[in-house]
Amino acid sequence: MDEKEALSRHDKIKINDLQLRCIIGVNDWERTQKQDVIINVTLYADLTKPCQTDNLNDSVDYKEIKKEIITMVENSNFNLIERLAGEIAKICLSRPLVKAIQVNIDKPGALRFAKRVGVEIFRSR
Repeated sequence: MDEKEALSRHDKIKINDLQLRCIIGVNDWERTQKQDVIINVTLYADLTKPCQTDNLNDSVDYKEIKKEIITMVENSNFNLIERLAGEIAKICLSRPLVKAIQVNIDKPGALRFAKRVGVEIFRSR
């Protein structure tokens, strides 16, 4: 069993379909116009304690993570969605309880005839 498979048995917190706008891309027009990105994040953590205590201090505050992701993404200026995904992973892994992170980013309209293009990364400590 590989690391991702082992971690997939952990508890998960998901932030789905976060729709934001940012400067992203390598074409000249992409460097001046904000584009839509759709972000999905899966946080892998042991949620045993908050399941028992019902206390946010024992869990991962996904609202705070969402706020930090929004601020970073909306102020970002990257060429590649791969880089954007990596920066989101860093934000999430800065939380002590988060053991791993999966980030999916879709860029609608990036390719003609395709609904969207996406990148998925997985990082762990």
